[in-house]
Amino acid sequence: MHLNDLNKQGLWRARQHMIENQLRARQISDERVLAAMGKIPRELFVREALRDRAYEDSPLPIGDGQTISQPFMVALMTELLHLTGSEKVLEIGTGSGYQAAVLAELAGKVFTIERHHDLARRARKTLEGLGYTNVLTHIGDGTIGWTEFAPYDRIIVTAGAPSVPESLLKQLSAGGIMAAPVGDKVHQKLLVLTKSESGVVEKDSGGCVFVPLIGREGWSNG
Repeated sequence: MHLNDLNKQGLWRARQHMIENQLRARQISDERVLAAMGKIPRELFVREALRDRAYEDSPLPIGDGQTISQPFMVALMTELLHLTGSEKVLEIGTGSGYQAAVLAELAGKVFTIERHHDLARRARKTLEGLGYTNVLTHIGDGTIGWTEFAPYDRIIVTAGAPSVPESLLKQLSAGGIMAAPVGDKVHQKLLVLTKSESGVVEKDSGGCVFVPLIGREGWSNG
């Protein structure tokens, strides 16, 4: 067996271990989420030097001071969106593109915004290389959303905000769900917001730690 085949087998085993020991063991129960994360080669979304660590139970650096989120957090936030397959999803913070790939497996169309040019280009290249045709990437300030394609059925924010950006709430459709970490720059709580004609219902889904959400309706870049 070639070394490359051995590496592929090792990565496949690591991915299955992630599913069983990091996700199922922590009550991630949506089979569609588990199947998507069992299919996607997470190693392609991290730096080549870190590929043997792609399935670790922790975030990893991807450049520009950003990280690829811990697998459990990706699974939890995705599960909280209750995707059925047809939704239009806005993602704030493309990063490596891994979360966008998971969303692309489970939703109809994904619109993802990244403020770092290099990360956005790299993510787009990886997603296109894997054949995802239902993801549209944009370079810009994610805190103000993407009005061109609003409203969105779901919004996911993958950086910590001081408060929920008002522009994003406005771009969430009635009946829509948003998952966003909100707090200070060190610790946040993962909020799930459900919008209706009469207002927004907010639920705290536990503590989390994300890099700061930088932008007009987030933290200043200073």
